Amino acid sequence: MINYKCAVVLCFSLFPFLVHGKNIENVSIKLEIQRAIEKGLSWLNSEQNVTSGHWGNSDYPALTGLALRCNLGAPDYEKKKKSSKKIKIGFDFLMSKVQSDGGIYSKGLASYNTSICMMALLQANEKTYDNTVKNARNFLINQQSDFDLKGTADNTFDGGIGYGSTWAHSDLSNTHLAMEALYYAKNTLNAKVEGELDLDWDAAISFVSKCQNLSSSNKQSWVSNHEDDRGGFVYFPGKSMAGERKKSGEEVALRSYGSMSYAGLLSFIYAEMQPDDQRVLAVKTWLSDNFTIQENPGMGPQGLYYYYHTMAKALSLTQAKEIEDKFGNLRDWRKELGLELINQQRSEGFWMNENGRWWEKDPILVSCYALLSLERIFYAL
Repeated sequence: MINYKCAVVLCFSLFPFLVHGKNIENVSIKLEIQRAIEKGLSWLNSEQNVTSGHWGNSDYPALTGLALRCNLGAPDYEKKKKSSKKIKIGFDFLMSKVQSDGGIYSKGLASYNTSICMMALLQANEKTYDNTVKNARNFLINQQSDFDLKGTADNTFDGGIGYGSTWAHSDLSNTHLAMEALYYAKNTLNAKVEGELDLDWDAAISFVSKCQNLSSSNKQSWVSNHEDDRGGFVYFPGKSMAGERKKSGEEVALRSYGSMSYAGLLSFIYAEMQPDDQRVLAVKTWLSDNFTIQENPGMGPQGLYYYYHTMAKALSLTQAKEIEDKFGNLRDWRKELGLELINQQRSEGFWMNENGRWWEKDPILVSCYALLSLERIFYAL
């Protein structure tokens, strides 16, 4: 079982971690991780467009938001000072993508881009961005789905958030990213005031719960009763191409998988649910029983680095140091994942998944996932 604590920790500290000499092994691994981060950032920053300030495809400012977060979260303060000009023009690019509706996007995927860019602006902790953050917050709140008129039966996707535009239906990935941004905005800016718009957090959790393979709380017909699925999460309720398992006859059950199960746990954390809630306990058990760093459980190599990123976020926030796997072994996820990411780093400094699903052949996106994961591990150690 995961060794969880109830407290949610705000992991935005930009100060170097102070070591008191208690654990020499941790110090050694941290030095290796710091070197990998420095090498990765050196490569990442060489890929920035020095004219416009963006990273990757300029139509998706989320890539720039992720790269900025990698720079801001790096443990080496001197390194960050050296890249301050890059950070400045990167934020200038993000601000150029602010739309009249408050969103931060270009041609599409409005919710996704806004959530990630909003997190970068929050991490910058600059008063000049406060109004932009508040407007982005309102934009995300207005993206929450409510497909049916009041007084009618609820739609399966009500309460969640999707990509926006033609990708209208809710999904767990976009929902948990929006909940993350809104949680930190609420706690950082004290944004919730009398009469101000806020997310319907109960409705959001209702949607998240509909993505969980847990028949005791989720009564939808697609829910899998297979012991390998119980408590885990899927991308969205209903027919999904992410993974299926034959249930009975012509019925199809959706298979639980790792990255979405960590996204489900993160949603529960951001909604400040009670740790003894059956839904929370069930996903903790699934994640413990399926703990691995060799694959995204249930999906193999697909979405592997997104899985690492959600794992590092969730376990660092819960302050978990070890996980008891299904064989009863205590696994230090920080050391295992940290060493795996170090071993997977290319000699040039970047990371890339040979499996291209979910954009994971894009070295900028994947390197950001890897760097953000390593930074979480560094501070967790």
